[in-house]
Order: sequence, then structure tokens, then C-alpha cells
Amino acid sequence: MWQQREFSLQARPRGFHLVTDEVLGKLPELRSYRLGLLHLWLLHTSASLTINENADPAVRRDFERFFNRLVPQDANDFADRGAGGYEHNDEGPDDLPAHFKASLLGCQLTIPIRDGQLATGTWQGIYLGEHRDHGGPRRVLATLQGEAL
Repeated sequence: MWQQREFSLQARPRGFHLVTDEVLGKLPELRSYRLGLLHLWLLHTSASLTINENADPAVRRDFERFFNRLVPQDANDFADRGAGGYEHNDEGPDDLPAHFKASLLGCQLTIPIRDGQLATGTWQGIYLGEHRDHGGPRRVLATLQGEAL
């Protein structure tokens, strides 16, 4: 059995956001799979998907601080371009740093399904990494494959 659906995640501010419940709410048909895979593909180049700690919100705040240090918005390290900062800034100073962060974390997840539920660990949840100051709603293409209950 195969199914595919495109949906939007609500707009969020810059940061890392636990979206597991929102994703599951968009995919009620997942409950009809005995076993299988859910593949999520984020249709954007300035946001990301990842799996991590789902209990303590401090982890998500620490993720944001870490990635902001790793990929700073004000990149004077690239001053050899003449104007300082990143060359690609067509949509503002958060544009290229958002692309870097999205490439580091990725735009897709594949999660096993068992008995109509995601087969994640006790403390695992789906994060949306919103890397733009005002990214807007984010579109996701979800593909379900597997055996029916």
C-alpha cells in the first residue's frame, strides 16, 4: 500500500520546533499501516527536518544557539568578497545562513511505522528547523508505504 500527501506546517519563528503531533494530525491514514515507512520531504531550502529529544524544550533552544554559532548571520569571515558578509543575500541577511543550516541538517526523514504508529524511541520527536526570521508556512510531501493492519 502506497499513499502520498502534501501538507503545510504552520508558520513558526526562527528556531527548532517539535512538530510530531502536527505531522501526525495531517496523516490520519498512518493508523491503517501495520508496518511500513513514512518518508517526509520538506519542500524548502531554508528549513530542515531532524529527529531528536522530544521532552525538554531546552534541547531545542540549545540547538538554535549551537547552529547560530556554527553558521553566524553576520559572516565577516567572507570579507574577501569586498562588501563583507555572504555574497548571496537576495532575501536578506538570514538567507544564506538558512541555506547552510538546512544543508547541514537535511530536508528529509524516513521513520518506521509499527502497528499504526511511528516506531520512534521514547524520547524522539520530529523537529522543524526554521532557519529564517520569517519563513512562513512550510510544505511537506509525505509518502507512506507498507502493509495494512
